[in-house]
Amino acid sequence: MSQDFQIKIFAIEDDSAYTKFLQYVFSLNPDFEVKFFKEGKDAVNHLHENPSIITLDYTLPDTTGEYVLKQIKEFNKDIPVIIISGQKEIGTAVTLLKLGAYDYITKDEETKDRLLYAIKNARQNVNLINEISNLKQEISTKYDFNSIIGSSPQLKRVFALMEKAVKNKIIISISGETGTGKEVVAKGIHYNSNRKKQNFVAVNITAIPNDLIESELFGHEKGAFTGADTRRIGKFEDANHGTVFLDEIGDMDPSMQSKLLRVLQEKELSRIGSNEIIRLDVRIIVATHKDLAEEVRKGNFREDLYYRLLGLPILIPPLRERGNDIILLAKHFLKEFAKENEISANNISNESKEKLLKYSFPGNVRELKSIIELAAVMSEGEEIIPEDISFGSIRNEKNLMMEEMTLKDYTFKIISYFLEKNNDDVLAVADKLDIGKSSIYRYLQEMKEK
Repeated sequence: MSQDFQIKIFAIEDDSAYTKFLQYVFSLNPDFEVKFFKEGKDAVNHLHENPSIITLDYTLPDTTGEYVLKQIKEFNKDIPVIIISGQKEIGTAVTLLKLGAYDYITKDEETKDRLLYAIKNARQNVNLINEISNLKQEISTKYDFNSIIGSSPQLKRVFALMEKAVKNKIIISISGETGTGKEVVAKGIHYNSNRKKQNFVAVNITAIPNDLIESELFGHEKGAFTGADTRRIGKFEDANHGTVFLDEIGDMDPSMQSKLLRVLQEKELSRIGSNEIIRLDVRIIVATHKDLAEEVRKGNFREDLYYRLLGLPILIPPLRERGNDIILLAKHFLKEFAKENEISANNISNESKEKLLKYSFPGNVRELKSIIELAAVMSEGEEIIPEDISFGSIRNEKNLMMEEMTLKDYTFKIISYFLEKNNDDVLAVADKLDIGKSSIYRYLQEMKEK
C-alpha cells in the first residue's frame, strides 16, 4: 500500500454499464477497496462499515441522490462524497455542494481523469482528518484528570467539580491567581466531555485590541469594514459543537460585554456585515484572575453578564496552599525537562525540597516550572541542591533585577554567585562565564577597594 491504510470506497450506481466503467477506473489503483451498491438506501444501511470515500450517482431507482447525501452527512460529516451525474444543471451542482458534497462530476469523456483526481484529493483530506483525529486523541489523553498533578485536599475539590462539569452543559467560571493552571482545567473538562472530538478554542481577551475583538469572536464578511478583505470565521463559530474558552473575561470592554450577553442569551450570532443567523451549540468556559463580583460593584463588569457567566464556579487554589503538591509538581517538571534536554539531574535533595516548601510562589505553577528548569541547568550533578534554586520572582524584594545597581555591581554579583557555587574555583567560573580569569581577579580587587 502506498498510503497508511487501504482506501475503502462505496460506489452507488444503478446503471450496470456505468458500473463496469467505474470498476475499470478503480482497478487502476490497487489501494482501492471498492463495494458497489445499486440502491441508495442499501448503501445507507451499510454506512456502519465506515467507508473512506463515497461516489454517488445522483439519479437512483429507489430515492434521490440528495436524500442519500444528507443521510451520509448525518452519519459522518467528514466522509467525502463525490457526486457523479448525467445532469449538467449548475443549480443542482450548487445545491449538492452546499449540502456538503466534496465534488460534482458530470458523466462525459473527462469523467475518468476528473474522478481519479477528485479521489486523490479526497484521500489526502481523509488522511488529514485521521491525523487530526489522532492528535485530538493524544491531547485528550494528555488532559485526562490524572495528568493534573497533585493530591492536596484543595485540588481534590477541584477534581470533584470538574467531574460535575463534564456531565452537563452548564457554563463554567474558573477563577484563580495568574499561573495556577486555569486553561489546563478548562481543557481537562473539554477533553473528558462528550464534546472532546470537537474543537477547543481558547481566546485570551487581553491579547485582542478592543476594536478587533467583536470580529475575532463573531467573525465578519468580506467588505464589512476597512481591511476586511476576506470572510473571517469567528472563534464562537469555529468552536460550534465544541468548547470556547474565554480567558481573562474580567478585562473585556463594557461595550463588548453587552454583545457577548446577547449571544449567550439567544444562542446565535451574525458575522459583522451579514444578516445570516448562525445557531450555536457551544460549551462556554470563562476564566479570570479578578474578583468579578468586586468588578461588578466597581461598575467595570455588567451585573447581568456576571450572573449569566457564573454557572458552576471553580476556584483554583494558589500553589502556596497546596502543600506537598509543590514537590510532586517539581519532580514532574524536572523529569520532563531532564528527558527533553538530556540533563543528568533527576532528583531533588531533601534540603532543596524544604527550600521550595518555604517559598510563597507568587507566580504559582508557572513560576515553579521555570525555577525547576533553571535549577536543572545550574545543577552540576544528578541531584538539585539548594544552591541551584534561585527565586527570581518580580514580586520578590530580593530579586537581583529589582535592585538599582551599576553594570559593574551586577557583574560582581554574578561572579560572586558562581565562585560560591564552584568553591572559589576561578578557572571553572571563567570557563562557565566565558571571560578571562584576569577579569575575575580585577573585578574582585575593584569591589574590595570600594
